[in-house]
Amino acid sequence: MPAFLHTRIGGLPRAFWALWAGSFVNRLGTMVEPFLAFYLTGVRGLSLTATGAVLALFGLGSVVSQVVGGVLADRIGRRATLAGGMLATAAAMLALGHATAIPVVVAAVFVLGVTIDIYRPASQALLADLVGPADRARAFGLLFWAINLGFAVAMVLGGTLTRAGFSWLFRVDAGTCAIYAVLVLRAVPETRARRAEREPGGFADVLRDRIAVGSVLIVFGYALVYLQSYSTLPLAMRHAGLPPSAYGFAMAVNGIGIVLVQPLVGAWLSRRDLSRVLAAGIGVVGLGFGLTALVSTAAGFAATVLVWTLGEVLFAAVSMSIIADLAPPHLRGRYSGFYGTAFSVAALLGPLGGSWLLGHGSWLPWLTCAVLCAMATAGALALAPAVRRRRLEGLTT
Repeated sequence: MPAFLHTRIGGLPRAFWALWAGSFVNRLGTMVEPFLAFYLTGVRGLSLTATGAVLALFGLGSVVSQVVGGVLADRIGRRATLAGGMLATAAAMLALGHATAIPVVVAAVFVLGVTIDIYRPASQALLADLVGPADRARAFGLLFWAINLGFAVAMVLGGTLTRAGFSWLFRVDAGTCAIYAVLVLRAVPETRARRAEREPGGFADVLRDRIAVGSVLIVFGYALVYLQSYSTLPLAMRHAGLPPSAYGFAMAVNGIGIVLVQPLVGAWLSRRDLSRVLAAGIGVVGLGFGLTALVSTAAGFAATVLVWTLGEVLFAAVSMSIIADLAPPHLRGRYSGFYGTAFSVAALLGPLGGSWLLGHGSWLPWLTCAVLCAMATAGALALAPAVRRRRLEGLTT
């Protein structure tokens, strides 16, 4: 393998590449969540306020999903949790796609929220089990790249499929979830320690880890901003008179930007101070979302997406690796689940806050995003010395 490729993809175990391939296939079908706001308003006729409330209910289900997924990953195993979560998500997707009565639609959205993220803590714990600390940031970066390569295709295809009918989005998404589950069951080994070898512990141990709690609070500030791209951004573009295909194009810029940039900088970023990279990424994301207040055309929205995409690459290259380095092996599922709850709680609060702010001024959500990212950036820099010490301790033990 040429040196250029070896520094980026060499030295990783075969099971990691199976996990990588499954994540890529699954992300190819990620169409329901990004277009859920359009589905609820355009197909089911919900108001902006009602749509925000239903999306918040989805976020509430996701909070439960992350906690359950973290506990199951440590108790019954990473492999079974990941595959089971994917199959449950596929069933929930099909149920929501066939629901017509509004109460049933709302219930199906909540069930989908409960199932959709069960796999995440298991996936992150699996990667941390399979890959040593020195290569984790690079491995998480490669996984992030695969996810976004699929996402770039999914957003373009999803925007096109909405013209043929939203039911296609549910079918494709469910199918790729099922494929991911089968691939994991066939090609990924169980990495959780045997019962006799496991140390006792629970979520209380995670919450007593002040460095982990501080890190997750920083991630929460970032997530509140980033997840506006799935809730407030499509509503803002609809309010500006743009069709769903314009939103699909803008978000495809996100995926394409990541696909092009991450391979070039991923290996280099993994050798930098992780907390400083995290802080820089959050700051650039804040800049990109702040600039959204100044645009009203499809090209303008796409340009701001490109700006915060560069920050997302920096954030994603190191954030999961930081949490994995902080976690003891027997609690990796719970630590990953705790990390995931930052995004889930943000998905719960973000749509409500974003839609309310949008109703009081088209510029107000984006100014708020810039302020939140500035606060999170300052927090990451303040916590950096403690994170660095903990990571060095892990590398020497």
